[in-house]
Amino acid sequence: MVVETMTNPRIQKGKKYLRFLFFGILFITAGLVLFALAVYIYAKILGPPPLAVPQSTLYYSNDGSIIGESNSGQKRYWVPLRSVSKEIVNATISIEDKNFYHHHGFDIKRIGGALLADAIAMHKVQGASTITQQYAKNLFLTMDKTWTRKISEALYTIRLEMNYSKDKILEGYLNTINYGHGAYGIQAASQYYFGKDADQLDLAEAAMLVGIPKGPSIYSPINSLEKAKNRQLLVLNSMKENGYITEKDVKSAAQEKITIVGKHAYHRSELAPYFQDIVRHQLKTALGLSDRTIQLGGLRVYTTLDTKQQQIADDVIKESIAEDSDIQVGFTAMDPKTGFVTALVGGRNYDESPYDRAVQASRQPGSTIKPLLYYAALEKGFTPTTMMRSEPTTFQFDNGNAKYTPHNFNDQYADGEITMAQALALSDNVYAVKTHLFLGENTLVRTAKDFGITTKMAKVPSLALGTSGVHVIDMVGAYSMLANGGKKADPVFITRVEDYQGNVLYEYKPQNEQVLRPDLAYVMTQMMTGMFDKKLNGYASVTGSTIINQLTRQYAGKSGSTNTDSWMIGFTPQLTAGVWTGYDKGNEITLAADKRYAKTIWARFMEKSLKGEPIKTFKAPKGVVSLPIDPKSGKVATKDCPISREMYFVKGTEPNEYCDLHPGKGEKRLPKQKEKPKQDGWLHKLFNWL
Repeated sequence: MVVETMTNPRIQKGKKYLRFLFFGILFITAGLVLFALAVYIYAKILGPPPLAVPQSTLYYSNDGSIIGESNSGQKRYWVPLRSVSKEIVNATISIEDKNFYHHHGFDIKRIGGALLADAIAMHKVQGASTITQQYAKNLFLTMDKTWTRKISEALYTIRLEMNYSKDKILEGYLNTINYGHGAYGIQAASQYYFGKDADQLDLAEAAMLVGIPKGPSIYSPINSLEKAKNRQLLVLNSMKENGYITEKDVKSAAQEKITIVGKHAYHRSELAPYFQDIVRHQLKTALGLSDRTIQLGGLRVYTTLDTKQQQIADDVIKESIAEDSDIQVGFTAMDPKTGFVTALVGGRNYDESPYDRAVQASRQPGSTIKPLLYYAALEKGFTPTTMMRSEPTTFQFDNGNAKYTPHNFNDQYADGEITMAQALALSDNVYAVKTHLFLGENTLVRTAKDFGITTKMAKVPSLALGTSGVHVIDMVGAYSMLANGGKKADPVFITRVEDYQGNVLYEYKPQNEQVLRPDLAYVMTQMMTGMFDKKLNGYASVTGSTIINQLTRQYAGKSGSTNTDSWMIGFTPQLTAGVWTGYDKGNEITLAADKRYAKTIWARFMEKSLKGEPIKTFKAPKGVVSLPIDPKSGKVATKDCPISREMYFVKGTEPNEYCDLHPGKGEKRLPKQKEKPKQDGWLHKLFNWL
C-alpha cells in the first residue's frame, strides 16, 4: 500500500510541479533582486539628476521691485521651501501623497489599491503617482506616453529618492507643477491668482491653489469658481482627515471670500525696454552667460534702474516732444557717485524701433565737448579768468594752404576779450578753437579718453566744437566725473546676479579710481554753473537763459548743438542727466521748437526727479579759493563794479589785480590770502595776437 502511494504517477507529477514552481519563484525573485540591484547600481552611477527646469529670469530695479522677465510663455519663479506657507505644504501632501515622508518614491499599497479600483471599474479611475513620481515627470517637460518615458520617469524617481532629501523633492515639485494660465510653480500661481508671494497664502487660498493641478483648465477659479470651490472643499476635508486642520478650520476656510487677481504682476517689459536690452547684452558679453541661461535660467538680475526716475523720463519725453514730430531722443540719467544708471530711454517707441540712441548711436556733441576741453586747459595753467579775444577769426594751416573759420551762434562776437568762464557760459566758439589749437589737437583726444569717451576722436581744429561723434551714455559718464570730484564713472547697470537657487554668480565691486584732479574738477564744475547765471550775460545771453526760470536749485551743465543734433547735459551732486534729440537720418533741425526739446526735457526731468530731495551744493576740496570777479574785466571786483560773480580758482592761480573799468571812491581791498597769488597775465599776452 505504501509502495503504491509512493510510486503513484499523479503524486510524482505533483512533486515535480511544486519543484518547478519553487525554482520558478526563486528564479523570478533572484531576477527581480538582480534587476533591482542593477537599477540601484545604474542609478548610483548616474548620480543625482539635475533639478533645474526652465525658469523665468527676473529683472529687479534698485528698490527690489520687479521690472521685467524673460520666459518661453511659462511663468516660473523658484522659491525655497521655507518661502512657502505651511498651509500649501500640508494641503499638497494631504491631497497628493499623504505617505510622502514614509515611502521611498513608490507607494506600493497605494499602487495596489489603484490597480484594484481600476480593475473593478474596468477603466482608470484612481491615480497612484507619488509626489516624487510627479516631480520626475515634470522634469521631463514632455507628455508623450511611451514605455521609454515611463521607465525613465521610474529611474528618475529612484535617483531623486537616493540623492535628495524629502524636503528638497517637495520643494522641486511645488516649483514645477502646472497651476494653469501659464503659471508653473507655487510662486507664479500665488502671484497670478492672488497677487501675493507663496509664503503669504492663508488656508483658504492654499486649499484652492492645491486643488488646481488635478485639472488646471477645470479647477481654475478663473474658468469656473464653482468647480474651484468644490475642489477646495475636497482638499480641506482631506486635510482634516489627515489631522492637519479641524472641522472648524474647514468651515471657516470654505466660507472665506477670496479675491482673484488673474494677472501676471511680474510681467512689466513695457518699463525701460531699452535698459533691459542693455542688461541682457551685458549678461551675455560681460558675464559670459548663454542665451538659454539668460532666457530660461531662472536668474535673479538686480539692476540700478530707478523706477521713479524712469517713469519721469518716459513721461517728460512724451509730453515735451510733439506727437507728430519725427524727432528722436537718447536719454541717460546716472548717479555720479556710483556710476549707476538710474534711467535710460533709447527712443520714443521701442516697438517701432528698438535701436538704442542712448548707447548705440554716435552723434556730434557740439559744444557739450567744451567742458572736457576747458578741463584740459585748466591742467595747462588756464584759469576761469584767462582772457582771449572773441571776434571773427580765420585759422591757417599747412603754410596757408588750409583755412578754418569757426562761427559763433548768429555770428555774434564780443569783438574784444572775454574770460574763459564767460566763453563757456555763452558758448563762444572762437575762444574754444583758440584754446584747442594752443593746447595741441592731441590734448583733447587724450582728455576725452580720460573722461571715458569710447568713440574715436578726429584730430582736427573743429573737434573743439564737437564734430566727432560720441554716445550719450559716455557723455553722461564724463560729466559725472566732474560732479563726483574726478573719480571714474563708468556706467553700471547690474549690481548682482543670482541663479534660481540664490547662488551669487556676479556682484558689482565699487570702483574708486581717481582720474581727474579734484580741485580742477571743482573749478570746472563751478564754471559750468555759469550757463544758468545771468551775471555772465555779455554780447549774448547765457545759453541756459531759456530754462533758468524752471530751475529751483544749483545746477552745472552745458548745452550743445550742430545742424543735426541738439544736446543738454547737466548735474547736481546727486544726479547727472543727458539728452540728445535729432533725426535718425541726420536731417537738419530747422524748426525752433525742435531745437528746444533737449533743454526742456532735461530741465523737467531734473526738477521732477529731485523734487523733495535735499538741495545739495558742490563742496570745494582743499586747495581751492574763491574771489568776487567782475565778469567783464576778469579781475577782482570792487564795490564800484555793477556786477560781481564769485569764481573759484586753484590756490595760487587766482587774479591779484583789481577791476579798473568802474572807477570810484571805494576802497580796493583783496580778501585776505595766506599766500601771494600767482599772475596769469602770460596767457593774456600770448593770445593777444590772435
